[in-house]
Amino acid sequence: MSTELIGFIAAILTTAAFVPQVYKIVKLKSAEGISLTMYWIMFTGIVFWEIYGWLILSPPVILANIITASLLLIIIYYKLRYK
Repeated sequence: MSTELIGFIAAILTTAAFVPQVYKIVKLKSAEGISLTMYWIMFTGIVFWEIYGWLILSPPVILANIITASLLLIIIYYKLRYK
């Protein structure tokens, strides 16, 4: 199994982990119990992972972090909206 394939599998799994949370927040129109601080810290870390991905030119890291950052921004948006 190639290094890139392992990276893409890891990227898909870790990114997909946020999809159920986004779905639940949007469906219920509630972000109660969600820690805004945690998601801001996570988003900041993802931005740094994205920078790192570009520095090492790693497609799995770049793609995963663009998608993950988008999902996190959706969660943050709804947390602020439903506050």
